[in-house]
Amino acid sequence: METRTTRTEVLGVLGLARRAGSVVTGTGAVRDAVRVGSARFVLLAEDGAPGQVGKVANLLRHRSVPSMAWGTREELGRAVGAAPLSAIAITNDGFARRLLEELRGDEGPDDGSVSDEDG
Repeated sequence: METRTTRTEVLGVLGLARRAGSVVTGTGAVRDAVRVGSARFVLLAEDGAPGQVGKVANLLRHRSVPSMAWGTREELGRAVGAAPLSAIAITNDGFARRLLEELRGDEGPDDGSVSDEDG
């Protein structure tokens, strides 16, 4: 069960990642980041338009990028200083790992998708 502290922490990490230049916003840019391999973790808004979220979700089915539906479009946009967003990609392994730990409530991804390797 998600706590208020977890939600606040996730939104804070998203803000830090944005300030570090490690966030890609919007479905088109997120799809591009997934295609070229720069996306390390993708967040999809729970209330995102099915057509927009579906485009990203379909692409993610064929890639080894961890993803999760979480938050509202308004929350995701506000966290990164933007208008409401249906999709956000994190391009830094450290931020991706930290978000996964917070959202999954464990020690990191089970599938090893986020690593310390460059590339």
